[in-house]
Amino acid sequence: MTKTAMIRARVEPKLKHDAEAIFTRLGLSATEAITLFYKQVTLRHGMPFAVNIPNAQTCRELQEAYDGKDLIEYENLDALRASVPDD
Repeated sequence: MTKTAMIRARVEPKLKHDAEAIFTRLGLSATEAITLFYKQVTLRHGMPFAVNIPNAQTCRELQEAYDGKDLIEYENLDALRASVPDD
């Protein structure tokens, strides 16, 4: 489908700058971010979910997981379940 509809909105310059900096960190253009927002609104028939940048601790822990640091491997799901203490 061709993109021919135009959206115009006035926002504070700092808000625009700050939001577009986050879009860049997420790998999105402003047009892609607005399209994502509109698609989620229509899918959910309301306001969409939040898209956030992970905090520093989450980033560190994700990197450690990617690096394989302190990971525990299980042979199967039953072995994993057996390692979890009962409440």
